[in-house]
Amino acid sequence: MRLAIVGAGRMARAVAEEATSRGHEIAVRLGGSENPDGHGITRARFHDVDAALEFTRPEAAVANLEQLICIGVPVVTGTTGWQEQLPRVEALVLERNGALLHAPNFSIGMQIFLHTARDLGRRLRGRHGFDGSIVERHHRGKLDAPSGTALALQTLLREADPDRDYPITSVRSGWVPGSHALEIDAAYESLQVTHVARDRAVFAVGAVLAAEWLIGRRGIFTFEQALFGDEP
Repeated sequence: MRLAIVGAGRMARAVAEEATSRGHEIAVRLGGSENPDGHGITRARFHDVDAALEFTRPEAAVANLEQLICIGVPVVTGTTGWQEQLPRVEALVLERNGALLHAPNFSIGMQIFLHTARDLGRRLRGRHGFDGSIVERHHRGKLDAPSGTALALQTLLREADPDRDYPITSVRSGWVPGSHALEIDAAYESLQVTHVARDRAVFAVGAVLAAEWLIGRRGIFTFEQALFGDEP
């Protein structure tokens, strides 16, 4: 595949390295200084690109996604912190018959974690005496808190187990790429399910896999669908 990388940060660099190692060509690399308000994304520059991977900042993501959709480039994004504008972007995808795959976390292990958490929530439903909470830790440079992954985890837990709120505690310190823990506590026992990312490469692997899967599809997708289809 001929891929475009929109972004110039650590994740964008990791994605480019992973894509190259899998035999894909990086046809375009576009950093923020070349792309104010998405204006660097043009048909001429992206005319022979099979898919774009967008890893930038919350304030830049929507303009980038809208421009990529308008010029007909399938796009995978892992940028978080802009999800309140997701309905607007999804409407554009449907209007233009485009392709968008979005996810707050491209770790395969995290997707298994989320499936496990959903099942745990279902089994806790109606059982009193248990408290549930989420603790997420990220490096001090991460801008959004709570993380997009923690919010996604909270949403699915509340859907599976409406009697519990599952509050989130966020920690921003050090250099850890990311860890998320679901903690269940009762008077005489406790349960913890944890996912720890040891290197950003784990997210790059998933993002490139998602781009490979997206080719030839039209619509709005999540990484969960790319891995598991419509399995509940």
